[in-house]
Amino acid sequence: MPTSAANEHFELRAQTLLQGVKDSGQWKHLQTIESAMDPEITLEGHGRVLCFCSNNYLGLANEPRVVQAGHEGLDRHGGGTASVRFICGTFAAHHELEQRIASFFGFESSYTFVSCWTATEALFPTLCTPADAIISDELNHACIIDAIRLAAGMHKGLRKTVYRHSDMDHLRERLAALRADTDFDGVIWVVTDGVFSMEGDIAKLVDMRALCDEFGAMLVVDDSHGHGVMGQTGRGTHEHCGLRSDQVDVLTGTLGKALGGGAGGFVAGSKTAIDLLVQRARPTLFSNALPTTVAASAEMAIRILQEEPERVERLRANVERARSGIRDAGFEVLESPTAICPIIVGDTARAIRLSERLLEKGVFVIGFGYPVVPEGEARLRVQISAAHTDEHIDRLVEALRELKAEEDA
Repeated sequence: MPTSAANEHFELRAQTLLQGVKDSGQWKHLQTIESAMDPEITLEGHGRVLCFCSNNYLGLANEPRVVQAGHEGLDRHGGGTASVRFICGTFAAHHELEQRIASFFGFESSYTFVSCWTATEALFPTLCTPADAIISDELNHACIIDAIRLAAGMHKGLRKTVYRHSDMDHLRERLAALRADTDFDGVIWVVTDGVFSMEGDIAKLVDMRALCDEFGAMLVVDDSHGHGVMGQTGRGTHEHCGLRSDQVDVLTGTLGKALGGGAGGFVAGSKTAIDLLVQRARPTLFSNALPTTVAASAEMAIRILQEEPERVERLRANVERARSGIRDAGFEVLESPTAICPIIVGDTARAIRLSERLLEKGVFVIGFGYPVVPEGEARLRVQISAAHTDEHIDRLVEALRELKAEEDA
């Protein structure tokens, strides 16, 4: 096939970019899992290894009842929805899941999407107007950042700004400046992650709620790494912080982590907000519905969480054991009550090297460096599951201890 000058230009440009990624040590190698997602997995080229980099926080991804529910959803509704929700893509499994989400988290209503990314992408462009303003934590997830950019592009005049990470004084300044502006008469949306995925720290939701009440702002929380993990019953970061569900105006989350680990995301909030998403959100009007097999599995996962809160207790005990062991092995781990245990190692090359050595020892942990995290703050992100046994955690710690001895030799 003849190659056009435009194609040649693209190929050269793309190859140069990719070579730069390789040369800088940022090339991402896609490891292939040949088994189900569990604490121990079969990894292509490495055999059986311990998995400490999954979001399978409650061990529900391969739980027999969750798997069976997916089979039943497949048998009941078939392999695909073959439509968007408003035409003929809404199935009983969607209503059952959305009712379960709303009931469990304590909101009037909820609505599902194929991912939390698309749920967030639907939220701000749909609920905001050009008169509004969005204030975002500087370390919020990329889906929030892109959703705000999209909303600003669609609604010319919409104001967007950030505040320093978890800096409540700076957030107050941002809110006060808007309220002092006589030209501003819209809705203020304050948005934060509940659990920040790279740091493993949590938002100061009590302070944020107080500020939102003082300045008349809406509080939006993306708790994708929080629900199933945080709080006495796993309802999330707001429960951990002692807030009622009605003290969060809009909650977004994922079904692809603790809640079954499959796929999909949701928005929970008032019936008015959800109705507006159903009627106007482009990601649901122009994209197929969540597969019903996933909906059925996720509904079962939440049901299990409700019936077996001891999974959350087990996860909490595992996290405590892991953090203590990591410190005893000679590594710095960021303090947090979450299931994310970032081991700070400094430079990117070291993070990659340690990750590779851990895998050679049968422990699967991913190293994160620049540009995912700031230069000099590269880390191994260890993620703990309720399904990990004491033996699994002890093997992780022993592997880290061996790495430390190798570096010190």
